[in-house]
Amino acid sequence: MRALIVLLMAALWSVTIAVAQDGSAESPEEVDARTEAISKTLRCVVCQNQSIYDSNAPLAEDMRNLVRKRVEAGDTNDEAREYLRERYGDYVLMSPPLQMNTILLWTGPIFLVLIGLIWFLARLRSGQALPDRAGLSEADKARVAEVLSETPSAK
Repeated sequence: MRALIVLLMAALWSVTIAVAQDGSAESPEEVDARTEAISKTLRCVVCQNQSIYDSNAPLAEDMRNLVRKRVEAGDTNDEAREYLRERYGDYVLMSPPLQMNTILLWTGPIFLVLIGLIWFLARLRSGQALPDRAGLSEADKARVAEVLSETPSAK
């Protein structure tokens, strides 16, 4: 009985050591999936509007490797994103946070749509009619007929 307990404790201790050395108990497929998910939410600082997942730039590859190392070290997705944000700034996030320095970025489109809607409604209510283009006066009709009669016909 004593030997069984010692054997179980040794097995448990070796598993604990292996997990501690590995940093996480995730399979390589899980690490790949998490790395891909995080990489899709981070912007390549070289390629402007491409994620580091889509970019072929050497810096994007380095950033992907850094994300992989953070995931393998046991960081959560948010911790890995925060680590890169601290290193590269808010620009690295594909969806920037709502802060005082990004308030115009988030509210600008709403204001532009509202201004356009107000302008459209004001124009509609003012009753400004479009110029009447339906009818020509008799003088205009005569001038058109005269110009057409002087023009040689194309045959």
